[in-house]
This record gives sequence, structure tokens and C-alpha cells, in this order.
Amino acid sequence: MAELATIARPYAEAAFAAVRDAGVPAAQAADMLDQIAQIASDPALRDVMGSPRVSARQLADLVLGALPDAVPPALKNLVEMLAENRRFAAASQIAEQFRALKDEAEGRVEAVVTSAFPLEGEALDSLVQALERKYGRKLHATVEIDPMLIGGVRVAVGDEVLDTSVRARLEQMKVALTA
Repeated sequence: MAELATIARPYAEAAFAAVRDAGVPAAQAADMLDQIAQIASDPALRDVMGSPRVSARQLADLVLGALPDAVPPALKNLVEMLAENRRFAAASQIAEQFRALKDEAEGRVEAVVTSAFPLEGEALDSLVQALERKYGRKLHATVEIDPMLIGGVRVAVGDEVLDTSVRARLEQMKVALTA
């Protein structure tokens, strides 16, 4: 949903700046934003959040009361602003964009490694180290299994894809032979 991403961007940027200025660890704030997004996505609460009979103050208190930990003032202000503007539908996008800002500030980027077989331990560590050298950034890798690759790996870092799978090589050979 492009419009939710557009709505979420200024909230995420403001929350990131407020958290940074307040000295709240970004990882802690990101986890709390994930919890807020989870609360906002609850179907029963969505009905309450959409009701015009529920005031912004009641809505903010409801969300803040559902959080298990003490909420830093910067995030409390965000919840109150979301309640006042009735923007809880964008909470998951706000959390996602906040994490992207946090990762960028830390010089870290998400990488999705798709492999035909489980990849873990030393093999995964050496692959991640090689990719970090290639991209010049710290990577946070998640591994997905796709038996259709036959062998090798496909790595997606941001909008770049590095495909060294057997399936990709077979496709390249097929194109070369039919050209």
C-alpha cells in the first residue's frame, strides 16, 4: 500500500529523531513499535479504533495500556499523535520504516539468502562475510529455502539480486543455446 507508506514516512522519521535525541536505544524503540503495530492490527481493536465515539485520549490510553513495558516519552507522544490523527492503520509501516532508518544509521542492510538446502553455521558465516566485503556494509541475513534452485544461492540485498543458483545457470545456458 503506497499510501500507507507515504503516510508512515514522516511519523517514522520523527519517531527516529525523537528517540535518538532522547537517548532511547533504537533497537528497544523498534521492538516497541513492532508491539504497537501488533496491537493496532488486532481486529477487535480496529473496530474500537475506527469508532468516532472513542476519543483520541481513550484510544491512546488503550494502546499504551496494552504495551507490556514502560513507554519512553518519545514513543508515548507518537502513540498520542497516531490516536489524534486516527493513523493506527499505518503502524506496521511506521515500524518497518523505523527499522530501515535504524539499519541505515548503523550501516547495516537486510539480505535475503535463498538456498536449495539449509544454510547455517560456518557456511552461512563465510557467505555473509564475503557479501559484506562485496557490498561494503554490515548485513543482517535471513535464509529461505527454495528446492527449485537445485543448488547454489540467490542473494537479495536491497534492490540488487545476485543469483548463482544452478537454476539460473541452466536458464542462461538455455537462452544461449536458443539464441
